Amino acid sequence: MKLIISSSELLKGVMSVAKAIPAKSPLPILENFLFDLKGNLLEITASDSELTLKTKIEVESTAEEGRIAVPAKHMMDLLKELPDQPLTINTSSDSSFVCSWASGESTLPYFPAEDYPAITGTDDTAVTVQFPAQSLVDGIASTIYATADDEIRPAMNGIFFDIDLNSTTLVASDSHKLICYTTADVNASEKASFILHKKPAAILKAIIGKDAETVDVSFDSKNAVFQFGNTMVICRLVVGKYPKYRDVIPQNNSNILRINRVQLLNTVRRVSVCSNKASNHVKFDLKSGSLMISAQDLGFSIAAHEQIQCQYDGDELSIGFKSPFIIEILSNMNCGELVMKFLDSKRAALIVPAEDEEESEKICGIIMPIMIS
Repeated sequence: MKLIISSSELLKGVMSVAKAIPAKSPLPILENFLFDLKGNLLEITASDSELTLKTKIEVESTAEEGRIAVPAKHMMDLLKELPDQPLTINTSSDSSFVCSWASGESTLPYFPAEDYPAITGTDDTAVTVQFPAQSLVDGIASTIYATADDEIRPAMNGIFFDIDLNSTTLVASDSHKLICYTTADVNASEKASFILHKKPAAILKAIIGKDAETVDVSFDSKNAVFQFGNTMVICRLVVGKYPKYRDVIPQNNSNILRINRVQLLNTVRRVSVCSNKASNHVKFDLKSGSLMISAQDLGFSIAAHEQIQCQYDGDELSIGFKSPFIIEILSNMNCGELVMKFLDSKRAALIVPAEDEEESEKICGIIMPIMIS
């Protein structure tokens, strides 16, 4: 292999796939980038066997095509220290390659590309849909924080993509809270679904740039492939059946609270300072025109309460929540005003942005209450 490439472009390329390099792997070859040079395109691959990232970058010139596996850490460390300039990469017969720049050079080892495991994509049964890039990023950002860390139910550790004929809903839940994000921008000719683990979901959210307009998604029963621009993400899907989330979304909660989201968020943060550190309980006391939020820790003889003027239509109600769950949901919604709907103190509360309440409820959150004394 022999090529000339911009050092800054090569750095950009390796950094865009570096998130898939495992810190430590039972397969040492996976601690390398796979370089595959064909014509004027260099394809760079990184994988941990569960997640694979690929990107293609143009080279300035190619003298000899080839495929080699290069040490990821050493390559990144070298490129980070080089100013932008042409870089010549040339392999030798002693399993090493030379990186030459204007005033110097570095020699690094390489490994046979044949040792790199084959990357499996999707098969002939794959379903293909197209996401607007921003809808996919927003959907992941709106739901990923609600995923679980559950060894017994691995399906809860990812985001459920429920693709329908007219819309697609992304769902995440840890059993204490459930978040749904619905977009009409994505639909399919037939119903389909898959569960994307939170790790590749987080990486997708991080690497989809603002210049990407669409993301092509294909998936079968085992793998999903996300492609945008010159980048491809291949990941193993979570195997399992996702719970029937629509069955737990409250439909008849008749006690309605309308309130400024930031005001409610800041109040819960302040009051929860005095909550019991083991339980993190806060209590909502609702009556017409006002909401009282309170917390106490009897062990340390501390307590706090704060009253907020609001619009509340319904029966007087006292209901308890874990403050971190309320704070997470409110922090990850972008609306100015929100609506909380309650039935009683023992059943789940529904949270939706006020501006979406009469529409398709693009984002909705469900939070389970806790017993209060």
